[in-house]
Amino acid sequence: MNAPKMHEVPHLPCLRWGRPYGSLEFNEVRDCRSGAVCAEVSAVNAGLLRKDLKRAAEGRAALRRLSTAQLVDICARAGEAFLHGTLPLGDRGHQQSSEDYVVTLSATSGLPYMLVRRNMQRIHQALSRMGEILNGLTRGLPAEVLDRGWGRVSGAMCAFHAVTEVLGVVMPSNSPAVNSLWLPAIALKIPVLIKPGREEPWTPYRLIQAFLAAGAPAEAFGFYPTDHEGTAEILRACARVLLFGDQNTTRPYANDPRIQIHGPGYSKILLGEDEVDCWPQYLDLMTASIADNGGRSCINASAIVTPRHGDKIAAALAERLATIGPAPPEDELARLSAFANPKMAEAIDAAIEEGLKTPGAVDVTASKRPGPRLVRQGGAVYLRPTIVRCETFQHPLANREFLFPYASVVEVPQADMLNQIGPSLVVTAITRDAAFRQALLDSPLIERLNLGAIPTTRIAWDQPHEGNLFEFLYRRRALEIEESPAGGVAVMGGCA
Repeated sequence: MNAPKMHEVPHLPCLRWGRPYGSLEFNEVRDCRSGAVCAEVSAVNAGLLRKDLKRAAEGRAALRRLSTAQLVDICARAGEAFLHGTLPLGDRGHQQSSEDYVVTLSATSGLPYMLVRRNMQRIHQALSRMGEILNGLTRGLPAEVLDRGWGRVSGAMCAFHAVTEVLGVVMPSNSPAVNSLWLPAIALKIPVLIKPGREEPWTPYRLIQAFLAAGAPAEAFGFYPTDHEGTAEILRACARVLLFGDQNTTRPYANDPRIQIHGPGYSKILLGEDEVDCWPQYLDLMTASIADNGGRSCINASAIVTPRHGDKIAAALAERLATIGPAPPEDELARLSAFANPKMAEAIDAAIEEGLKTPGAVDVTASKRPGPRLVRQGGAVYLRPTIVRCETFQHPLANREFLFPYASVVEVPQADMLNQIGPSLVVTAITRDAAFRQALLDSPLIERLNLGAIPTTRIAWDQPHEGNLFEFLYRRRALEIEESPAGGVAVMGGCA
């Protein structure tokens, strides 16, 4: 392979509150199949981050000069530009069409084109429906109250203040749609400082360019590729941070209220005693919950919990999932993602094999798939979908989550389910049992609860499945204002 000339590949600079900055240090982002360099990305150090964080208030001030209605309009225009537009890509004169984005992101992340386009649609929907999202996050606060920071709602005083000048965002590389989680911060008038995933700088950079094309102030956006020390500085210095990562990354911050963790979801499907005998009619739902988006999302189901029929359910799921295999990225039927880092695929495969050495678990898919779990094809590494039938929920593979379509099937009496399943980002409970439904509603271990035949991967824009960004960025306060004789307020002040 011939090394490309410097000018042939884009260079993504750091964006220091909108100002491009080329560093002497840079990372190469490579095609996971061919190894070709797709971009150079400037990398900055912790010292520069420390210096720039002192200027975050400038971005906050720029956003506060716009009304919420104006920012919602900007979000809608940014959504159109992101989905359809040709936007600047770096500082070497490159431009990126939406199709260029699909091809490049697929090349470096391993996602097939179809899944990239589906993620684009999700991001577009988040931007185009920002008014609806704000309504859900703020529980219906009027726009004028958001702009002013206080007002009367249903006759009661409502006031709040920002608890940070900037939202730090430490992004992953596994799924572009997770970028939709930071988008409301702009409409809520809080600047963002983004540390992109190493293999996925494309989505946050393109989103920032889309916002700029739509009229958002440049100083509201920081794009800071950095190393571990720089990441630690973001986590230390920002008053609020969204942190994406596995348990090893997120565990040290589990009890830090400044940091909202987006790690493994351990999402599950629970079959109630009253519905379990009808399990065949829910196979499509279970399959989609496990395999949608390449099985890479924290809202993918990683366990099926059932009071009986475990062997039959596992066998039926394995039969269906065995039909999903590696395919060229441009194949519109491709559903499995390649791994940008082959060592990660090898480590996951080894972890499952190690877990299977503990008695009480069987890889049901092993006899149904056309080869080993780990497969190399077209220069890329894939893991074929895997269903493991576990005898108990205490087995090491029963409550695990991996970055590909994986799920355990475990028999647990309905009465013991809530005692055994542990914390879960999403639970779909298929039951009409009123007492069981109430027990699920009362459980503090479930972040998002679906009652009925609803895939775990379904998203409701007005109900965030993980945290509430408005409540994370703002704090309610008590406020008394002297009323004027005319019935209005004598003192006007405060602003979001």
